[in-house]
Amino acid sequence: MHSHPRLRAALLAVATASLAGIVQANDPPVFKTCGAWAHARCQGADLRHVDLSGRDLAGTDFTGANLARADLRGANLAGAILDGADLTGARLSKANAPGASFRNARMIGADLEFARIMRSDFSGADLTAANLEAARAAFAWFEGARLTNANLQETKFSTTNFRGANLEGALLRYTIFPDSSFEGCTGCPTDW
Repeated sequence: MHSHPRLRAALLAVATASLAGIVQANDPPVFKTCGAWAHARCQGADLRHVDLSGRDLAGTDFTGANLARADLRGANLAGAILDGADLTGARLSKANAPGASFRNARMIGADLEFARIMRSDFSGADLTAANLEAARAAFAWFEGARLTNANLQETKFSTTNFRGANLEGALLRYTIFPDSSFEGCTGCPTDW
């Protein structure tokens, strides 16, 4: 029995569409016009409440993005740019963010517990009531940052810049600051 040419073309179209669906399912996801992959361009993107946990976002540009209450737990943010981003209530615990830039970011109540933020720049950032417990922050910049009422317990701030920062009310139990700079800092320890 010979198949009809139109039937053969229709079956081929269905098979091609199915194969295309399988390929698309394996592509990295796109969240509200922002690709969830390294070096993506997500400036000004609205990513509120988005789950980006465990994703490789190294070098991604989130300048001015809204990441309020986003889940970035365990994400790779090495070298990412989050300048001026809104990370209010964002979950960044165990995030790997060495060399990332958070300049002037709004990070009120953000959770950075156990985050690796070595050589990261938080200059001018608002980290009011943020949780940085047991974070690794060697060679980081917090110049002019607001860390009022932040949880900084057991955090390692080796050779960190706190010039002009505000740490009033911050929890500093077992926190270390070797070779850090406190010029003009409010609420910073005086015995280092």
